[in-house]
Amino acid sequence: MRRVLTSVRAVGALAAWALAAGAPPAHAQDIEPRAYSNAPIGVNFVIAGYAYTRGGAAFDPALPVKNPQLETHNAVLAYARVLDFWGNSGTVSAIVPYTWLSGTAELAGQTIPREVDGLADARFRVSVNLYGAPALTLKEFRDYEQDLIVGASLQVSAPTGQYAPSKLVNIGTHRWSFTPEVGVSKAIGPWTLEFAAGATLYTDNEDFFGGNTRSQATLYSMHAHAIYGFRSGIWASLDATYLNGGRTTIGGTRNTDLQQIWRLGGTLAFPLDSRNSIKLYASSGVSSRTGNDYDLVGIAWQYRWGAGL
Repeated sequence: MRRVLTSVRAVGALAAWALAAGAPPAHAQDIEPRAYSNAPIGVNFVIAGYAYTRGGAAFDPALPVKNPQLETHNAVLAYARVLDFWGNSGTVSAIVPYTWLSGTAELAGQTIPREVDGLADARFRVSVNLYGAPALTLKEFRDYEQDLIVGASLQVSAPTGQYAPSKLVNIGTHRWSFTPEVGVSKAIGPWTLEFAAGATLYTDNEDFFGGNTRSQATLYSMHAHAIYGFRSGIWASLDATYLNGGRTTIGGTRNTDLQQIWRLGGTLAFPLDSRNSIKLYASSGVSSRTGNDYDLVGIAWQYRWGAGL
C-alpha cells in the first residue's frame, strides 16, 4: 500500500505541473508522469516546489521574439484531493506559482532586457478515472492492484499572472486556456506504461504588446512515460512529449510560428515516511521548429493526510 500511495500524482505541475508542473507555468508542455492512477478516497495533498528554467519562454514559447536568453525561478504551492466521481476515483487540484524572470530577447534586431517577478497564471484541474480505478476506502485499497486505467481530465489556466501590455515578455499570459485530455495507464509487473493526448484551446489576448489582439490556434499534445516502481517505494520514469500547432495571429496578421516540439525528461520520486515524499524532475527540448525552447530542473515536497492515513 505504501508504495502505491507514494506514487499518486498530487497536481498537474505541477510542479508541476507545474506543475507542474511542480513545473513552470507552461502547462501545455508538462510531461508529468502518473497523471492517471488510483488512491484512497479522501486523501489530501499539499505540495511545495521549486523549478528553474533556462533558454526560451517556458510560459509561452510562441512569443514573437528571437534568441531568447531567459531564466526563471519558480516557486509553486499546490493542493489536491482524491474524490469519488460516481464510483470512480478522481482528483481536483489547484496550483499557484510565483516566478522571478530575467534575461534578454531580440525583437526587430534589437536586444531587449527584461527583469520582473510576480504571480504566474493559476491552474485548476479535474481528473476522473473512467475505468480500472474504482473509488476505494483506505481499507479496500490495501487489496487493490492496478491493471489498465483509462481516464480523462480538464485543466484550466486563469489570467491571474503579472502582465504589462507595454512589455513583450511577461510572466502572465493575459488570457484563459483550457486543456481537455484523455489518458491510459497499464501496469506490467514493476513497470507502468502511460500515454495521454490532449489539446489546449486559448482565448484571445485583447491587450497584447503594441495595442494588438493576439490569437492562438489550438496546440495539440501527446506525452508518454515508462515508469519503474521499486519495492522500497521509490519510482523513476522516462518521459517524453510532443507538441504540434499553436500558430498565432497578431493584429490580423498570421505568423509563421507553428510549433513542433519534442521534449524528453526524467522523474525520480521517493518516500520519506508515510506522509512525506520528495520528487526530482528534469526535462529539455530536443527539437523545436521555432527554436524557442528551454531546459528545466525542479524539486517538489509532498505531504498527504486524510482517509485514515
